[in-house]
Amino acid sequence: MTVPAASRATLQARLREFLPEHCLIDDRESQRPFECDGLSLYRELPLLVALPETVEQVRRLLQVCRELDVPVVPRGSGTGLCAGAMPHPEGLLLGLSKLDRILDIDPLAGTARVEPGVSNLSISEAASTHGLYYAPDPSSQIACSIGGNVAENSGGVHCLKYGLTVHNVLGLKVLTAEGELVSVGGLGLDSPGYDLLALFNGSEGLLGVVVEITVRLLPCPQLARVVMAGFDSVKAAGDAVGAVIAAGIIPAGLEMMDRLAIRAAEDFAAAGYPRDAEALLLCEVDGTREEVDQHSDRISALFREMGASSITVSNSDEERALLWKGRKSAFPAVGRLAPDYYCMDGTIPRSQVSPVLEEISRLSGEYGLAVANVFHAGDGNLHPLILFDASDPRQIRAAEDFGARILDLSVEVGGCITGEHGVGLEKLRQMPSQFSREELLQLEEIKSAFDPGLTLNPGKGIPILKRCQEYRALPTRDGHD
Repeated sequence: MTVPAASRATLQARLREFLPEHCLIDDRESQRPFECDGLSLYRELPLLVALPETVEQVRRLLQVCRELDVPVVPRGSGTGLCAGAMPHPEGLLLGLSKLDRILDIDPLAGTARVEPGVSNLSISEAASTHGLYYAPDPSSQIACSIGGNVAENSGGVHCLKYGLTVHNVLGLKVLTAEGELVSVGGLGLDSPGYDLLALFNGSEGLLGVVVEITVRLLPCPQLARVVMAGFDSVKAAGDAVGAVIAAGIIPAGLEMMDRLAIRAAEDFAAAGYPRDAEALLLCEVDGTREEVDQHSDRISALFREMGASSITVSNSDEERALLWKGRKSAFPAVGRLAPDYYCMDGTIPRSQVSPVLEEISRLSGEYGLAVANVFHAGDGNLHPLILFDASDPRQIRAAEDFGARILDLSVEVGGCITGEHGVGLEKLRQMPSQFSREELLQLEEIKSAFDPGLTLNPGKGIPILKRCQEYRALPTRDGHD
């Protein structure tokens, strides 16, 4: 449905009362960079793009959109992977990238107050002068924004020991759909009432617009070391993951890659990965020198017992950084193997890693699409990268169906359909696999309690399709339904 020109003109006129001209983008070509997030399978152009520079501008913008009943889609850096920031064709795309100030760092309390547009890595860089850092580190940390991390409850390679975003955020300032500023959480060890802080982490822009975040900073560890092990089978590597945890060791990170991902990453980063291995584990331990020595020796011995064909231990920060460079470059590296790839995000119990990877391999043959597996093995967060060619509608369909099968499989073995990428549009059809009708109705009620007009990021996260008809058939880049 096309928005009447008068409605578009009215919205534009109202916004220009308080937004500078350079903060509004109305021509279609200039809006192209905002048509999708990191998942480019689904694309749409918004009615308008707004890039406010102050919290007050965001507040007034929300008030105007609520008054005119215009949908608002919040967007951070656009690195998300679930189409959660895809614009609404009849709505406003609210970009928060200009709210990018680090407001305060308190080294005594170990906290930082930041605006949502601050990049993840910038927090650690700013805190490093105090010997502190921010623990969650998505692979896109050089670009992804902390506001987007809150929206999707992002993790990263060190989430096994230090937790997801929800475990490292102490407080939020949030604007409601009506433009009311509310504070959630705080610096105390507890707060009265319901745990709204946990509710907002991972809420995908459905409940409010986050305009300030207080995060926990941790002391930089005295020493960190990576143990890299190659294995002749995916099963052996999967079993070794469980053996490390069973030994009572909680690594800072425990990552796994299969042969296709290993070779792609090695071609891209020259990190010294064993090309002949069927699977690779990267296990990092940190702490005091004595603790690191003890744990790295024990892990190396465990990997040998579990049948590792090669073991490499970093001997310096430079070697450790190089080993991680391969893992953190895996997504762009795999992107060189095919015109497109589709990244899934199911999470499974650690005990199911081996059988699930074997089933994904079988499904790869069934659909005729190669898969590169690179994921957070320690906490069972899968990231299968399904290779395909988006210029072929049949391959698009196959990739989507293949991805859906992986998510259904994750639920069947006791896991869930997402770990850190969110539901967005990508996993909307899989929500009934995870939740009953009654549970989905409860999610609807929570959404309605915070956003009665359903104007914040409509059609995402919760399948309220009876009230969002435009999302019954999701547009893909080739326009097929």
